[in-house]
Amino acid sequence: MSEPKRVTAAVLIIGDEILSGRTADVNLNAIAKFVAAHGVELAEARVVGDVKSDIVAALQVLAARWDYVFTTGGIGPTHDDITADCVAEALGVALNEDPEIIAEMTVRYGEPPNAARRRMARIPEGGSKIKNPMSGPPGFQIGKVFVLAGVPKIMQGMLEDIGWRLQGGAKMLSRTLRVEGAGEGSIAALLEGVALAHAALSLGSYPFFGPDGYGANLVVRGYEPAEIEAAIAELITVLTPGAGARLSRPSE
Repeated sequence: MSEPKRVTAAVLIIGDEILSGRTADVNLNAIAKFVAAHGVELAEARVVGDVKSDIVAALQVLAARWDYVFTTGGIGPTHDDITADCVAEALGVALNEDPEIIAEMTVRYGEPPNAARRRMARIPEGGSKIKNPMSGPPGFQIGKVFVLAGVPKIMQGMLEDIGWRLQGGAKMLSRTLRVEGAGEGSIAALLEGVALAHAALSLGSYPFFGPDGYGANLVVRGYEPAEIEAAIAELITVLTPGAGARLSRPSE
């Protein structure tokens, strides 16, 4: 049996406001779900501030390591919106104004855009526009890098123009086994045994606590349905006899 084709992506979240805690990021979750539906596995995420050298360095590392890179934030009209500059520098290409975007801005504002707004009309040489169905200028794609807005609603709208551009691989599948009445410390050794027996899978344990009790959700992820089901069956077998756990029916 041939190995499933694994296609990967990374997200680079850009902005001092994320690092300061002033703004809560929700874009990572949206992108992870979006790419997974297209057969792309989100493998890494980073957050960097509005520092050009840091953004350039992170882009170069991520682009060398993964199949796709998504950036969010830093494409507005102010002095700290430097993502387009950083992408161009990281990829070694020129950054040019797009005349079509300038024309669209002129129609929208009823006059030619000022210097601040013109910053949003710049696209690295060789890039293509990503539609912005909400408002304002588009994002852009250059090679494997997709540059998106930081505002969640605008970013999610831009995703609508990305799916057709992705060449996905096998879709990652998952099953969840809920274990109640047993702490992670009491079942850790049992979980490790199953994980070692199924090295091709990802087995994660995520504890929960509440007024109705405690336990852990065991999430098994992989590409082969049969192996996932085999791992779930082994978990049920090893946890049932003496762990003092109550098991719920496995779910997607």
